Amino acid sequence: MASRREFLITAGSAGAFLTAGTLLAQAQNPVPGAAIGPAEKTAGPGQPPFTLPPLPYAVSALEPHIDAKTMELHHDKHHKTYVDKLNAAIAKQPSLASTPLAQLLAGLEKLPEDVRSEIRTNGGGHANHTMFWEIMAPNAGGTPKGAVAEAITQAFGSFDAFKKRFNEMGEKHVGSGWVFVVMDRSGRALEIATRPNQDTPLLEGGRVLFGNDLWEHAYYLKYNNRREDYLSSWWNVLNWDAINRRYEALKAGSAVI
Repeated sequence: MASRREFLITAGSAGAFLTAGTLLAQAQNPVPGAAIGPAEKTAGPGQPPFTLPPLPYAVSALEPHIDAKTMELHHDKHHKTYVDKLNAAIAKQPSLASTPLAQLLAGLEKLPEDVRSEIRTNGGGHANHTMFWEIMAPNAGGTPKGAVAEAITQAFGSFDAFKKRFNEMGEKHVGSGWVFVVMDRSGRALEIATRPNQDTPLLEGGRVLFGNDLWEHAYYLKYNNRREDYLSSWWNVLNWDAINRRYEALKAGSAVI
């Protein structure tokens, strides 16, 4: 992964902005009861098993909260690197090519040792970023609605209390990583958790509702070292409709990426 200095001097190409894939899609030999998102596909002959999903909006669409250059580099450079390295790891073990990403991550300890670390880092990075693009949108933000709003109030007392706790955990996390909202093992409540680097709750078979990227490459060009300001502003781009769709899929027992 590029250092911050490399990130700041790297120029990216223009970001693609096509319509995003559906939240759930069929996979070859899926885990029973599981579903996958645009992070995965059934590869055709000679094609890599994983592809970079296009942004569902223009790179400038989330301004002023996330600037266009950050989106361009974050998607076209950082996320693409995770996809490329994940495919390179799978190429070492071709028998894994048809295995859904959620299954690869949840079964990490059963994978061949020569690709285990690469799949953990790059598969986690691919899953985390695919979720990240999906749960943001232009002209979004505001307060949650629907089933997610009810679940947040039930678990945290109010949306304001939930936001405060989420931001505090994101601010206190040391180094690179992510802060996630996950569904607990009972499927009845929401919890907030952080993970280092590109780790994901999917590694433990967890269910990710949404999350925010705490790596400096996600905010440094605009916010510099002010992670607190980035976390506060990020709520203005949350796509609660997409989050509600993820919530319903998780409640149904699907392994959403």
